[in-house]
Amino acid sequence: MIDCFEPGTANLDERINAASLCQKHGYKIRFRIDPGIIYPGWQNDYADLVNKVITKTTPQNITLGMLRLLPGHFSLIKQSYGNRGRSLCDFPLTVPASDGKLRFDPKQRIQFYSFLIDTLRSFDKRFSIGLCRETPEVCSALKNRFNLNQCNCIVW
Repeated sequence: MIDCFEPGTANLDERINAASLCQKHGYKIRFRIDPGIIYPGWQNDYADLVNKVITKTTPQNITLGMLRLLPGHFSLIKQSYGNRGRSLCDFPLTVPASDGKLRFDPKQRIQFYSFLIDTLRSFDKRFSIGLCRETPEVCSALKNRFNLNQCNCIVW
């Protein structure tokens, strides 16, 4: 996803190494896995991401979020990314939630978050995990699995 949608930016290993260096200099770090995207093989890729983050750093919190787009975003994606953007436009996003954003089906989002939470908790059962900009339906289904109001957007 970095190669496809963030050309010219640091790769994953460079980002994690930078965070590790900051932490070694005394900074508290947080990670944000957002936007989560479901595609063939996503479990292996996200498990690898979590493994790299957790074995090289000790984040204060990890916030999880999933792809969410307003209907108008599709034309912006096509303008900005050209052919690369078509794959984002092809994801099966459902009817808008109350915020007007199109999202993956709630069952898919719950599956995605459950997988990531289980993967993170396999390293530390007390790990601080937050969800960002998620619907009440999904938050309710996961209410005992993440820390309410622990999103990295919120100062806490």
